[in-house]
Amino acid sequence: MPATAPASTAPSSPTTISVRGARVHNLKNIDVEVPLGKLVTVAGVSGSGKSSLALGVLYAEGARRYLESLSTYTRRRLTQAARPDVDEVLHVPAALALHQRPPVPGVRSTFGTSTEVLNSLRLAYSRLGSHCCPNGHPNAPSTDVALEVPTTCATCGVEFYGPGAEMMAFNSEGACPRCEGTGVVRTVDEASLVPDESLSIDEGAVAPWQNLMWSLMKDVAREMGVRTDVPFRELTEQEREIVFHGPAEKKHILYVNEKTDVAAEMDFTYYSAVHTVENALSKVKDERGMKRVEKFLHEAVCPDCGGSRLSEAVRSTKVSGIGLDEACRLPLGELVEWVAGIPDTMPEELVAMARQIVDELTVTARRLLDLGLGYLSLDRASSTLSTGERQRVQLARAVRNRTTGVLYVLDEPSIGLHPANLDGLTGVVRDLLADGNSVLVVDHDVALLREADWLLEIGPGSGQAGGEIVVNAPVERAVADPASRIAPFITGRAEVVCRERAEAAEAFAHGAIHLETAPIHTVHALDVAIPEQRLTAVTGVSGSGKTTLVLESLVPALRALADDAPLPAPATSIQTEQTQRVVVVDASPIGTNVRSTVATYSGVMDELRRVYARTPAARQAGLKAGDFSYNTGSLRCDHCDGTGQIVLDVQFLPDVDIVCPQCGGSRYGEAAREIRRVPGGGAAGARAAGDRQADGGDGHQTNGDDDGRDDAGLSLPELLALTVDQAERVCADLPRVRRHLRLLSELGLGYLTLGETTTALSGGEAQRLKLSADLGRDQHGTVFVLDEPSIGLHPLDVRVLLGVLDRLVERGASVVVIEHDLDMIANADWVIDMGPGGGEAGGRVVAAGTPEQLAAAAERNANTDGVFPADATSSVTARYLAAHLSYAASPSRRGR
Repeated sequence: MPATAPASTAPSSPTTISVRGARVHNLKNIDVEVPLGKLVTVAGVSGSGKSSLALGVLYAEGARRYLESLSTYTRRRLTQAARPDVDEVLHVPAALALHQRPPVPGVRSTFGTSTEVLNSLRLAYSRLGSHCCPNGHPNAPSTDVALEVPTTCATCGVEFYGPGAEMMAFNSEGACPRCEGTGVVRTVDEASLVPDESLSIDEGAVAPWQNLMWSLMKDVAREMGVRTDVPFRELTEQEREIVFHGPAEKKHILYVNEKTDVAAEMDFTYYSAVHTVENALSKVKDERGMKRVEKFLHEAVCPDCGGSRLSEAVRSTKVSGIGLDEACRLPLGELVEWVAGIPDTMPEELVAMARQIVDELTVTARRLLDLGLGYLSLDRASSTLSTGERQRVQLARAVRNRTTGVLYVLDEPSIGLHPANLDGLTGVVRDLLADGNSVLVVDHDVALLREADWLLEIGPGSGQAGGEIVVNAPVERAVADPASRIAPFITGRAEVVCRERAEAAEAFAHGAIHLETAPIHTVHALDVAIPEQRLTAVTGVSGSGKTTLVLESLVPALRALADDAPLPAPATSIQTEQTQRVVVVDASPIGTNVRSTVATYSGVMDELRRVYARTPAARQAGLKAGDFSYNTGSLRCDHCDGTGQIVLDVQFLPDVDIVCPQCGGSRYGEAAREIRRVPGGGAAGARAAGDRQADGGDGHQTNGDDDGRDDAGLSLPELLALTVDQAERVCADLPRVRRHLRLLSELGLGYLTLGETTTALSGGEAQRLKLSADLGRDQHGTVFVLDEPSIGLHPLDVRVLLGVLDRLVERGASVVVIEHDLDMIANADWVIDMGPGGGEAGGRVVAAGTPEQLAAAAERNANTDGVFPADATSSVTARYLAAHLSYAASPSRRGR
């Protein structure tokens, strides 16, 4: 009998990602096991280290390892992640990240192209459309295009080939020749070329020559016969014509460099002001370049294509009597309904193909509908989509690709989502898991956290007080852990209302802003009252008209009123007794490069430079405040030019940003580190200058080797390395500096270091930093408008933000927030809910009142006290607010 071979034991697949010794940013050398194949949510207060672990370690290492498996030729064409600061990461899959701020697409990108729904729709029009012959006669749908055979016109007998799907694209042959497929035409706005005619050309009157062209153009203009030393308004018509439209003639000039006084003769071609702008526009390659030019342009909808971007030939093709341009204008939800009926209108031989195309389009669109994007039309420019909308487009694309074995890292996917849309988001995430992927979500939305399989909480605090694992367990166990700071919000134990709000009868005690608008987009004519010196939340599902009401109607109208200018559309009337100023605070990044820091933006840096310039050592060396600037000062590090980092070009591998080896990232040279300041008025840096005479505090004079203190003081580079809270203690003797730092700390930003770059801040941190300048002064007559200020904020951080907004209200400001966060809405004095749906199903005010009034109306399924419009019970927000607001347990309301 033959021997039986021993059964082989296959190695089991790993069930977790093992991280050992992670030190990215503020992570404190942590070890953690992250489950695979599950929905893992990462929670923690702002600045705790959530993104550092999720994106800085897990995504960075997963993406890096995948890219390393590719050929060198391929890698050199890809942006590659640097190796994270971690000892070891085991079993990490290939990773994809959906970032909180996806890049803004170019001018040719639309919702239809970015989602690829337009691809299926173009295919439908190519294969199923009624095409016109060259003589303009329509022909019935046939299989000719699919078979690639010519069609014979039934009217005139001309043979022609129907267009393929690619020929109907506005990025190729199907583009409108007038606008080249952009949907808009741009012309030079001559009124913007010389904004101040009291200036001479030598003084910079011609703006494009200052911003877009070499300053020597004024020398060329002089050779063209234009006086450049008189106010522009005194130029003759002939001179003005030369400035605006003069011919491109070559002139011989003597050019004197203004900085070096070095003169040189050269031949230079004259560019008129208009030609300068047109030339710059033709060379624009990105959004930054366009921003430099667009202020000189007038943009209008293309008169030929009506903004559809499509040529007349493409627009002539019809399916069920509708052109491609008309179909692209339909909201996605309506488009899907219309497309479903196409097969029924087709001849028998096309029905099977029509159903296949319709099914493909519907499957692609269904994910977008689940994610709450059904109100968007395919012709909507991608650059006009919100951050949350762009992120959901990315997520829908990821699910459609049906990958397996991938780690998806989602950074704040609930951004911009109304609570009613969260079910769609969790459904899409579950589909990713069902395909064999792992999903790691960084988010604060408690409804999303409840749906997770696993909770990983980082903290317990922010910055240096964070960076540790607080909880790492299944959600049902994690919420029972007393160490968890998010658990009370997940379970509902935390109190929702945390500020005193006005009673309904007192809401308009300080007056009202009364706004009336005409219909625009999908928004009906509106008549809205906003209480002054109150916190008002404007709510509604995605696409209901919140942005149109607040940012496109209210803000421009208030600014026009303050400037005594005509009201811009769609506003038709605005009345207010107090408003004199409007401040819009968004979550866009501050600054564009590493030179902008918390210290420079907050104004602390200016004060510190003056303080250090007054030290004895600085005076002895003849240093001024400007010398302490790391951007232009003499004390900055010469090796990195004050950036604190250098870029290494390693050819086939990604560029590597490393800390400057000379200054250690401090941005300053050795001389700056020798100049020190002792808190309380001493100056340790005087030792370096040989001028040490300090009072030891007991009445006797110390010699140059002893300043009477144990603390030798801090240099400016050392001070910038401290957190805001640490610096506040060190600068206790500097009232102006301390006042700035105290405001930052009260904004919940005390964990940030003074030298931290503003580009690295989260959206919520950037928004609060922008508010810092306005907290310390009277705000009567000011309206603050914030677009989703709770983005990226832990519920505890939301409370800090509410405290900040409360201070603005107490100082006389009116605060209007566009919000989805139920905690923010519950703490508002007044709520204006748009809806009831998105797109054509919205655009109306369906409820207005206090949070309790909305919740009560939803609970009773009826109107209350006649406060709301007749359809108030259709308010989606009110239903979710009623479920969220612990009405009976809330603190008693106190009028203000």
